Amino acid sequence: MRHFVITKIVQPLFLMSFGGMVYFNFEILYRGYSHISMIICGGLAFYTIGLLKEGKKWHPSFLLQMILGSLSIIYYEYLTGVIVNIYLKLHVWDYSKVPFNYRGQICIPFLIIWFFVTPLCIWMDDVIREVVFKS
Repeated sequence: MRHFVITKIVQPLFLMSFGGMVYFNFEILYRGYSHISMIICGGLAFYTIGLLKEGKKWHPSFLLQMILGSLSIIYYEYLTGVIVNIYLKLHVWDYSKVPFNYRGQICIPFLIIWFFVTPLCIWMDDVIREVVFKS
């Protein structure tokens, strides 16, 4: 029972919280402010990236993890943008002036940035699972 609670509840919540807080604080350092929705978005993206290599039967290459990871990030970014920017009208961000954007919520330049951030996420997830959870 203890193993179940740790692997199915504590570990995912820890990883999502860690990833969300890292992104939230990075955004504050980069642009001076953030929004609480970024903790959720960043946490889900970080956790999803970590899950890409955790399957027993599927072992994607590092490059494929980077591609899928960056697509995961942009998916969560778009989903969050639709909810907080379009539906709730909170105007947390607006990429409408960035080239190759979609509805002002996601854009190709940030997809490229996320591609190069993904290896750091993969590495941090590995370290946390090994050091904190010994998995």
